[in-house]
Amino acid sequence: MVVLDSTVVNIALPAAQADLGFSDGDRQWIVTAYSLAFGSLLLLGGRLSDLIGRKRTFIIGLIGFALASALGGAADSFGLLVAARALQGVFGALLAPTALAVLTTTFTIPKERARAFGVFGAIAGAGGAIGLLLGGFLTENFDWRWNLYINVFIAVIAVIGAVVFVTQVPRTGPRPKLDIPGTIFVSAALFGLVYGFSNAESDGWDSPLTWGMLAGAAVFLVIFVLWQRRAKHPLLPLSIVLDRNRAAAYIAVLIAGAGMFGIFLFVTYFLQASLGFSPMQTGLAFLPMIAMLVLAAQLGTNIFVPRFGPKIMVPFGMTLSTIGMIYLTHLNLDSVYVIDILPPLMILGFAMGSTMPAAMQTATLGVDREFAGVASAMVNTSQQVGGSIGVALLNTIAATAATNFIADNAPATPGVLAEAAVHSYSQVYWWAASFFAFGAILTGLLFRRRGHGLSLSHDPATASAAPVVATDAVPVVAH
Repeated sequence: MVVLDSTVVNIALPAAQADLGFSDGDRQWIVTAYSLAFGSLLLLGGRLSDLIGRKRTFIIGLIGFALASALGGAADSFGLLVAARALQGVFGALLAPTALAVLTTTFTIPKERARAFGVFGAIAGAGGAIGLLLGGFLTENFDWRWNLYINVFIAVIAVIGAVVFVTQVPRTGPRPKLDIPGTIFVSAALFGLVYGFSNAESDGWDSPLTWGMLAGAAVFLVIFVLWQRRAKHPLLPLSIVLDRNRAAAYIAVLIAGAGMFGIFLFVTYFLQASLGFSPMQTGLAFLPMIAMLVLAAQLGTNIFVPRFGPKIMVPFGMTLSTIGMIYLTHLNLDSVYVIDILPPLMILGFAMGSTMPAAMQTATLGVDREFAGVASAMVNTSQQVGGSIGVALLNTIAATAATNFIADNAPATPGVLAEAAVHSYSQVYWWAASFFAFGAILTGLLFRRRGHGLSLSHDPATASAAPVVATDAVPVVAH
């Protein structure tokens, strides 16, 4: 539901704009309001689940997300729709890390844990593509408002499931306190990062606001790290992110987040604007990719990850992604779906299914139960920041490539404009391929070989989960 909502509304935007009458300049705020609230509050949401209990936080997040979605669906003005999207982001920031933390603390038997993370990783990876398909179906057959109302039905099912199946673990020992200064510092840093890259996408890299926000984010990030070193109750103990395996996992999720936007955003543009696919046809075109992603996630978590570990599986997935992206660079206006588009999408689906579950398991493996929520939040934060960086950089690259192509092939006839668009997408795929190639090398170097390291966790639940992916993980010492 959370991942889906980052893409499902995109397809509904033209219909919503025609209905509510807002400008092209204002349109981006329907997307940005969600990503700003979601991205900047993720670590707070993860920590709250540690403090007030997973089950309680999970249900609050579901109900809040459903109410915000209903408010957005019923919106009769641009301002109310933006406010509802921001509210969705707030509750999404509570919900996403809590869902992952529930898995981390519920499934402690290695085989069960692997299967659970395989399903979760597949859904997280496929959410964007499902959003395109569902958005196209709802917009074409019903009304744009149903892209928001649909969350109410999903949330009702999830709340019932949570009440029946999720157990509230009783707290032992004194209740830890919330690190309020740390929360303010990191929320400001993440807000600046997401806003800065969003602004770069819309106003360009020469905008003072873009660089002001990014500079402010860097300053707050430094202050946050310095504060975490001396805080009595740190929001994010630095030992969580300084462990080599977990750092590699977070980097993998960030790069995958950046690269995946290159797939969904620009392949969607190509299919609809260049080949004339309808929104529904575009969503269906991504289905084989989802199927391969689910297949790879299940094979990976049940067979390959326990056998080879993340040091093999994550770089393997990144390398496959590089190959898939390079395959996409040859697309042109005469491309045929079955020959030119289907194979690279299937390669990319298998690549994501190999990368994401392995990275997600490793990112939360061996973390003391007390910090499972905030460690899970780092996964979502990495994906969100990666997506923001990817959209800003790749859009800028595409715009520059298209402008240069038109200048070199004047006059700007419709044929030249169409060729310029395809040329710009090709440049994006080359850059996305380079992201993944860099990720393959970096994660290959960072992940420890299996058998290196020592389990230091005082939590028997997390300790028992250690052999699942990486017996070499060095879990955080309980604070």
